[in-house]
Amino acid sequence: MQRINMGQAIVLAALAILLVVAGLWAISAWKATAGIEMSVHGWIALGLGTFFSLLIGCGLMALVFYSSRYGYDEAADSFRQKYELRKKQGLGHGLGRQDLGRKDLGRKDLGRPDPPAG
Repeated sequence: MQRINMGQAIVLAALAILLVVAGLWAISAWKATAGIEMSVHGWIALGLGTFFSLLIGCGLMALVFYSSRYGYDEAADSFRQKYELRKKQGLGHGLGRQDLGRKDLGRKDLGRPDPPAG
């Protein structure tokens, strides 16, 4: 089990505070609207809004899974395409072990082929 460092403890504490504040706000809002009646039209609007929100969310998730499964996401990743092409050609990937952790892997010069030896 990993130990929590100071930065992670601060983030967890801040998130816990935000959760408590949001909970207290929700309870106060619930109590403030306790005596208000909602008409039939309000319940219909609430039901339709919930239904269509779920429908859109489920539809978008289905599209995400479909595009991932059938490879539509691959065309947008040019860095991965260049890497796979160089790997198939046996040229290597052009990156050393020290470069694998770098955050600037999206630079344009990393995908260029190596200059010819000569």
